[in-house]
Amino acid sequence: MAVLEYLWSNGEFDTKGVHAVLGKARGISHNTIQSTLERLFKKKLLTRKKVSYAYVYQTAVARDELMGQMINDVVNTISKDNTDGMLAAFVDIAARTDDAHLDKLEQLINEYRSNQHKKS
Repeated sequence: MAVLEYLWSNGEFDTKGVHAVLGKARGISHNTIQSTLERLFKKKLLTRKKVSYAYVYQTAVARDELMGQMINDVVNTISKDNTDGMLAAFVDIAARTDDAHLDKLEQLINEYRSNQHKKS
């Protein structure tokens, strides 16, 4: 996640660039950063292009898209078709922050419903 966060915030980098910022600060070897980038590429979370002798990586998915995929995976694994608990958790999370988040959740629901009616 740290590698993805770094690339989302800073654009494209090669292994040396990512290691210079993340690896050295965390005591992680160049090879570990390189293998992390390779795994993220194989999972289609990064794209890469060859520049001279090195690959330059950039994110292939937006932060919000990945978050949605991850939440969907967790909900499908845990809920087993019982989504009431998941819905209650979303409302609870939104309510714990402030009323603006509850308003945003309501707005998103209304936008979704509006878009579904347009498709029908």
